[in-house]
Amino acid sequence: MNTVAIDIDKEYDLICVGGGIMSATLALMSKILKPELKVLIVERLDDVAQESSAAWNNAGTGHSALCELNYCPEIDGEVSIKKAITICQQFEESKQFWSYLVAQGFIDNPSGFINPVPHHSWVIGKDNADYLEQRYNAMKQHFMFDTINFTRDSSIMQQWFPLIMHNRKADEVMAASRINRGTEVNYGALTKSLFDILKTEYNTPVLCNMEVKDIDPSPDIDWTVQMEDLKTNKKYNLESKHVFIGAGGGSLLLLQKVEIEEKEGYGGFPISGEWLVCKNPDIIKQHNAKVYSKAGLGDPPMSTPHLDTRYINGKRELLFGPFAGFSPKFLKEGSNFDLFKSVNFDNISPLLGAFWHNLPLTKYLIEQVTSSHEDRMEALRKFVKDAKSEDWEILVAGQRVQIIKKDEFETGVLQFGTEVVSSKDGSVTCLLGASPGASTATSVMIEVLEKAFPEILHSEEGKALMSKMIPFWNAEVTVDLFKSQLEKSKAALQL
Repeated sequence: MNTVAIDIDKEYDLICVGGGIMSATLALMSKILKPELKVLIVERLDDVAQESSAAWNNAGTGHSALCELNYCPEIDGEVSIKKAITICQQFEESKQFWSYLVAQGFIDNPSGFINPVPHHSWVIGKDNADYLEQRYNAMKQHFMFDTINFTRDSSIMQQWFPLIMHNRKADEVMAASRINRGTEVNYGALTKSLFDILKTEYNTPVLCNMEVKDIDPSPDIDWTVQMEDLKTNKKYNLESKHVFIGAGGGSLLLLQKVEIEEKEGYGGFPISGEWLVCKNPDIIKQHNAKVYSKAGLGDPPMSTPHLDTRYINGKRELLFGPFAGFSPKFLKEGSNFDLFKSVNFDNISPLLGAFWHNLPLTKYLIEQVTSSHEDRMEALRKFVKDAKSEDWEILVAGQRVQIIKKDEFETGVLQFGTEVVSSKDGSVTCLLGASPGASTATSVMIEVLEKAFPEILHSEEGKALMSKMIPFWNAEVTVDLFKSQLEKSKAALQL
């Protein structure tokens, strides 16, 4: 994507920092709601969708809580599906927005970014099997998940995921669940499609190779965004009424420079990811599924192992992971000094508190960082019994920054998920955190719109457009509404 010429000191209604799925979604929704808004997107790399949104850098599951067991914790002997319901609804809102874009003729080939792949949960051992059956019973009663199937029968599992069932012993205790409507999403391809719409339909510029250095209060408008062209070293000061910081792991460092009190106490801990990628086409053909299992005892939620069919650059792939690594960088293309630069007087206590309360995570990361290729293959062989080392290679995925913030006791808590940090007037918003991230981009960006542009969102025209784009917005999600919109999305997205 080429940079465009800009006028120094030009004023904007909204500047989005970061060329990923979040900025693309926010900018496009804003322009649909009010086409005359002046919007600018700024990206430090030479193209959009190169960091967290890139296909190889994220899980691509289309996180909808159909198979991810960490969204259904066991509490006092009962399995809670409360979080699963929320995430399922959020992903369906994303599908509704994409369906709207297809209906408007903005996207003509949805299979370029979304494809149907059944979602499965699979566990080994009696206790895990009992848990999975409890989860099935709870989900079966809710209309969002009432098509779920459950089995302890190995012959049925053989039909669902034959690669995993190959060479299994007859006495091995297992259980699995399946929901057929699962999807596989290439967020890199989707993000590029959204930016293409912004460029061709709404004349919205994207500045690549441009790094935002600071965001300062402006006496004339609201904020002065200081930027530097990384190729020419030329500096620009642009003014904007609203600024959205959606720079993935790099968001925290920029937020810390903004003069708003809401930023106080936030820290971050970077975790890199790795996948085992299959190189053997004959093996790839044997698996058409996403299969999630349980994280190990004491392991963090992001370590949930899964064997995934992926569609990347028009080609079917097979990935297993994730494996964690450590790098002090906050972005894959970041600096080794990122972590150290993020530590300040205000967040040192939460950082130390989070470290102390998450010693198992530290132990897990040390074990992961010191793991060899063969160690990773042994983890894979819990899924694929006869996996051969020469058929798989390691691929380094994206960089994630987990949120650390003050708790009520002024120490630190490590958060998994995403969080919108906003100034009181909503003129600066910042997205921190990771998974389920991209899958819930639409609902998270609606939250940003609520803070930044409530007058647009809640105008008569705005409400009518929002209800057309995302029928779940501002509505009670009933059985009939859910089922009807599920069918509409299925047809529009060719699922």
